[in-house]
Amino acid sequence: MDQVTGPELMLKFCEMSCHKGYSNFFYGGRPGVAEQLKTSFTHRFPGLKVVGTYCPPFRPLNTEEQSELRNLFARLKPDITWVGLGGPKQDLFMAEQLEKLDTTVMVGVGAVFDVYTGRIKDPPQWMKRAGLAWLHRLVQEPRRLWKRYLITNTRFLGEIVLQLLKLRTYDLDVLTGYE
Repeated sequence: MDQVTGPELMLKFCEMSCHKGYSNFFYGGRPGVAEQLKTSFTHRFPGLKVVGTYCPPFRPLNTEEQSELRNLFARLKPDITWVGLGGPKQDLFMAEQLEKLDTTVMVGVGAVFDVYTGRIKDPPQWMKRAGLAWLHRLVQEPRRLWKRYLITNTRFLGEIVLQLLKLRTYDLDVLTGYE
């Protein structure tokens, strides 16, 4: 079994969508990025249905924006929503919104919108296979990503060690919202 990266999954699925008739929605990115991705992909994949795009603000959606988003999804009903917000923001968004938005599937793809609009380069295959895609991203965007990789990831690894040593436990039902 081999790894399937976000960029590879998105390309294959969009190609398949042309034949199956699935509708796609691009959520995320800086202003104009999702719209540029829609233009690029509809040229690259003739017949691809991209029913909408949405560029959220760099803060949580307020009540009015959430209502507008629900109305937009109720009208468009995309089969798949590609979420390009980066982690953990996209994971939290999908967990919160999947039950509220009229879409079948949401897939978090991180920086894929930026990759396919030429804003950043996708790492070479050898780096992906070696687990070094993060290093490739860090070299491209050091000012934005240094804190995530140095502080946040180090803290996360520390939490794993504490859990392995049984010095800290977590109630997964509380973390995931499932009871």
